[in-house]
Amino acid sequence: MPELSVVVPVLNERQNIPLLLNRLESSLLGVDWEVVFVDDDSEDGSADIARSIASQNPRVRLLHRIGRRGLASAAIEGMLSTSSPWLAVMDGDLQHDTAVLPRMLETAKCGDLDIVVASRHVPGGGMGDFAAARIRLSNAGRKFSRIFLTCPLSDPMSGYFLLSRDYFHAVVHDLSQMGFKILLDLVLSSQRPVRIAEVPLAFGVRIHGESKLDTSLGIEFLLLIADKLVGRIVPVRYVLYSLVGLLGVAVHASVLWMLHAWMGFPVLTAQTIATLGAMTFNFLLNNSITYRDAKLTGWKAIAAGYTVFVAACAVGVVANLSVVKFLMGYGVYWLLAALGGMIIGSAWNFLAASVFTWKLVQQRRVRARRAHVEVADCPAEPVASLEHV
Repeated sequence: MPELSVVVPVLNERQNIPLLLNRLESSLLGVDWEVVFVDDDSEDGSADIARSIASQNPRVRLLHRIGRRGLASAAIEGMLSTSSPWLAVMDGDLQHDTAVLPRMLETAKCGDLDIVVASRHVPGGGMGDFAAARIRLSNAGRKFSRIFLTCPLSDPMSGYFLLSRDYFHAVVHDLSQMGFKILLDLVLSSQRPVRIAEVPLAFGVRIHGESKLDTSLGIEFLLLIADKLVGRIVPVRYVLYSLVGLLGVAVHASVLWMLHAWMGFPVLTAQTIATLGAMTFNFLLNNSITYRDAKLTGWKAIAAGYTVFVAACAVGVVANLSVVKFLMGYGVYWLLAALGGMIIGSAWNFLAASVFTWKLVQQRRVRARRAHVEVADCPAEPVASLEHV
């Protein structure tokens, strides 16, 4: 059993894998270690590179996930797949300096700590070539996190850290697995004070691969906080889906007023257009935010998802009206009956969207792509065994 397992979520980082292995080999001399690459079905064949190396090098393992994405869940599954007493999580884009790992491990062992974080905000650390917008966003998240943290942590947004297996198993059942900030999730899930320390990290330059961050970064961060506050009462994804639905109501009302009251369209025509407009708005917003981890891309997938979404919403409307009619038939006040119908209709729409619109369509898309796309051959670099690197 290796002393240290390094978990590396990768997404379209085929060219980085050999380079990262070289760096780990150089940095971890004298340490019994392994690396687990967790690939979310990258289109560039990252999994095939890792699998080819793993077939000849016992230090390298691959966890290939199909039909789901997410940096936090990838890190968690990677850690669950190992048995080492110490676990490290780092990015596969070569911005995390592997030379910091031995110091992190020694700090954790000597101090009997739960977590050691590679921090960009302690003396000796730095943000590297981050864009100004990302720096501002990271700093905003860091300041907001302090409201909820009960331990000293200068960089809760760090994606590079080491933790003990005992601590991981103590909190794993309470993890939200939302978004990409797994460190904050790990710290906020603890039922006791966290024994934590930090070492400096100067960010490197991304050579290949794509950033795990996008415009929904801030929303995911807020969702993680919300899940910690109310997640045990009601699923946060359902809350977000309902909020999108409320915005859709506003869009519906606005389009209806504009077409009928302002432009003179017949009410039924205006109502039909407004309904389709609200459905389209809801679908696009849910695809970008609520179901970001299963986001549909490409016009074929989006068209298929939209068709299923509209069909599901149509069934939801029928369920809504049926519940209202049923409750009013038993003398329930019309406003309460309407509220009951909305709740049932909304619950149905959420369930149907989760199961059919995003999950089923995404799975079919993945199967079709894997059936028709040939993965490029492995590169010729001598990376089959780290012993020769």
